[in-house]
Amino acid sequence: MDLNTELAGVADKIVTTDELHVKWLNSLSMMENTGARKISKYEDPVHTSLTELKHAAEEARHAYYLKKLIGKLNPEACPDYTYPNLLAPVETHHYLNRLDVDTCRYLKNNLGLEGRALKYGAYLLVTYAIEVRADMLYGIYQEALTRHRSKVSVKTIIAEEEGHLEEMLRMLTGFHERWEALAADICAIEARLFGIWITAIAKVVA
Repeated sequence: MDLNTELAGVADKIVTTDELHVKWLNSLSMMENTGARKISKYEDPVHTSLTELKHAAEEARHAYYLKKLIGKLNPEACPDYTYPNLLAPVETHHYLNRLDVDTCRYLKNNLGLEGRALKYGAYLLVTYAIEVRADMLYGIYQEALTRHRSKVSVKTIIAEEEGHLEEMLRMLTGFHERWEALAADICAIEARLFGIWITAIAKVVA
């Protein structure tokens, strides 16, 4: 089963069960918040661009928005990101952190980057891979929401993620002449990690 098909099956089960749906929204919120914090961690304390600030702010807003959506289903559910309030909590926590670590190792081993250059390269490539995935994930999730006439919608996040992807493509072209090959390698790493995560989610919702 390919990842799109597996995610579509998971989304259909999640949006029809509020108990699962609130934990799904909370899990996505946690990952968006993790992304915002990682972008902030990678920022240069002085040479920070408007685009980087925009990315961090929008990821944080997505985390907030997803958290607020929980209130449409159950206002008392998932007050925090503790394990009982997440789907497949171990895999949910490890997904972005593992991608971050593996990308840094890749850049160090293949390009010899270190220090600020390593952090900037990791920011670009991790963010690009996540934006590609977000385009797929939120699209399939929204299709399930629409199909089941859910009161929840993530259309605003989809629009912003598309803008993020365009910005990352522009920034990557100035980062390295072989950026396409580098991005393909990091996306392959991300696909493996995403597969682990969505399979773990599928087991929970089965």
